[in-house]
Amino acid sequence: MHVLQAKVNPHSMREALELLPNELLQLLALRHGQGAAILPPEITRIHMDFALKWNEGHFGPRYDSLPGGSFLDGKRKERAVRLTGRRRRKFWKTCLPRLKFWNPAIPMLVNRSENQSGPATMSIYFRQTATGAGLVAAAAKNMVPLAQQPHSSTTGECPAPAPEEGERVVTIDMKNRHSDAIYDEFMQKTGATVVAPTPDEQVEMQQIEELREKAAVDRAIMKKYIDDKRREERMLAQARQEAEAIRMANQ
Repeated sequence: MHVLQAKVNPHSMREALELLPNELLQLLALRHGQGAAILPPEITRIHMDFALKWNEGHFGPRYDSLPGGSFLDGKRKERAVRLTGRRRRKFWKTCLPRLKFWNPAIPMLVNRSENQSGPATMSIYFRQTATGAGLVAAAAKNMVPLAQQPHSSTTGECPAPAPEEGERVVTIDMKNRHSDAIYDEFMQKTGATVVAPTPDEQVEMQQIEELREKAAVDRAIMKKYIDDKRREERMLAQARQEAEAIRMANQ
């Protein structure tokens, strides 16, 4: 029996979603979707470098394609981001965590800065033929204190390093590009293998989607009920005020 079948049988679809274990929802969202892929063993690390804000071409690493795409001018694009930004997937907050989930041993760093005019680049490091010197360098790197090792940053202090001995780097220009295009190029250049949901997970994901759709209907019905009730209360209050005004005028 699926977890959903054991948990869900209330009157309200909104209550049904609330009864689902958060861990199940989070795990399904993390395990599958854009970014759920196994990277080849040659990849040693991934580094993303872009600005803190979306403008000046830095929307690709942060947002999906905007309504109207590249045909929007600056003000219309800014408005589109304000209206849709919260609903849009952020490449580095959805794809990267999924990649990390399926490839936990590969370092994945994000370096953001206030330099809006700077580049937005993803660097993918590949291991070349493992030489004795390369193995020694890797061992030395592992001996570096944790505080001195590269880490993610919001102040631009950890830019993409040069490839080490025995490494080569492939870059992806993310500036003025949408996240889907970035992801497609990433998959093509890395040769990653997409992870498909298991049959049981497909069933659970379908059940969750159906519950969400029914919950949306449930919320719409409840909203209409509340709006109608408030409108009736306003009409009654207005009628009382008019009746009181008439009574006062006739005194």
